[in-house]
Amino acid sequence: MKILIVDNEPALREMLHLMLEAFCPEVKTILSASSIQEAKEALRQQLIDLLFLDVELNEGTGFDLLRQIEVRSFQVIFITAHNQYAIDAFRYSAIDYLLKPIEPELLVQSVQKAVHNIKNQQLSSQIDFLLSRLGHQHPDQSRRIALKDAERIYYLRSGEINFCEAAGTYTRFFLEDGRCITVSKNLKEFAQILEPLGFIRTHNSYLVNREKVLRFERNTESLILEDNQSVPLSHRKREAVLRLLEQLH
Repeated sequence: MKILIVDNEPALREMLHLMLEAFCPEVKTILSASSIQEAKEALRQQLIDLLFLDVELNEGTGFDLLRQIEVRSFQVIFITAHNQYAIDAFRYSAIDYLLKPIEPELLVQSVQKAVHNIKNQQLSSQIDFLLSRLGHQHPDQSRRIALKDAERIYYLRSGEINFCEAAGTYTRFFLEDGRCITVSKNLKEFAQILEPLGFIRTHNSYLVNREKVLRFERNTESLILEDNQSVPLSHRKREAVLRLLEQLH
């Protein structure tokens, strides 16, 4: 088997490479890429049997890469640290996934499943089903989360939150009623909770409720929300975020 590993973490790529060599004799060639662009170039030049694909890449997601590839004659195993929203879609589409940190026994099982699927020619249809399912899921914005500041615990519907802003080790929540709540947890922790509920990481310091987005302003590189608040959109994430908003609005 010829394998391509796509992950933006060099340590994970190296670790996975070593584990495949040690535990998976079916694997003969291992290539790697750190970005969507590098992966697209590798896939243009090589015929890959199996793709290990990180869910979250610097300039977008693994789903963005799959949408940009016309011929998908390979198996996919996703690598993810969380993202329950995506994991549900993997289960329904019968596409395999591995949670970080990767356990050798589960890695071997995933590779063996991929070998079985390749022998039975179960290839692109699973990917098509996955992308279709992701494109039609509508997260429940009535789900409540608890936010605790120094004095109170607030129980809010996720739909009440316009966006979140990182403030060092704290996170500020800007609500639709104009309130701002500051919580002593970093934005990364809340991203794990809110991304499955329809929030998008538009910038290293911002997490936005996609249902609140009205338009994109090219001159300021920002998203304008329903209450006329402006949230920056980083150049690195711009293409992936705008594509996601186009699909979901």
